[in-house]
Amino acid sequence: MQLSNYLFFTTSCEQALSFYTRCGLGHLVEVLRYGEGGMAVHNEAMRGRIMHAKFEGQGVLFYASDNDDAEPMRGSAHILMMDDREQTKALFGRLAEGGVITTPLAIQPWGDFFGKLTDQFGVQWMLNCAA
Repeated sequence: MQLSNYLFFTTSCEQALSFYTRCGLGHLVEVLRYGEGGMAVHNEAMRGRIMHAKFEGQGVLFYASDNDDAEPMRGSAHILMMDDREQTKALFGRLAEGGVITTPLAIQPWGDFFGKLTDQFGVQWMLNCAA
């Protein structure tokens, strides 16, 4: 058994996954699109959008898709456990582009270097670098 997150976007899945690739989190390893290869299209506006995608990188695995009935993201966050403070700062800065920092990177009461943000696609990220 393995737990992985599944992100639901309304129409920006491809842009989000491209952004995460540019941030250095990994890359798209599998993609199925509405209307291609026998994939059903229940809404013509969804034709060609991502029905299912797998995203992988070093220590990163999640799935994503576009859904015209998706609810806004809330109540969940990706947490990246890091071991290099400079890499943590760099990745945090890239993910924060166009987003909102909710907890600036700093040493926290538990002693780790930690920050939290919501990216431009509404996905919450927490980065924690052990002291």
